[in-house]
Amino acid sequence: MGDAVKVRIRCAPVDGKANKELIETLADEFGLAKSSVVFKSGETSKQKRILLRGISAAQAEERLKAVLGGK
Repeated sequence: MGDAVKVRIRCAPVDGKANKELIETLADEFGLAKSSVVFKSGETSKQKRILLRGISAAQAEERLKAVLGGK
């Protein structure tokens, strides 16, 4: 799977709207509270590192596989 996932969002990166949408999208997809999705780095960059609190790495990987259709 590699260690990067591309997430497409609709908001433009203006006034933090894109980051907000990214947090909401990831929280919804992983069944987490928005406060559990935290930027580790890259908040102002296209490439970001995200921490998902309350879910194990194995659980996150399984969910990603399901979303990506087993790719």
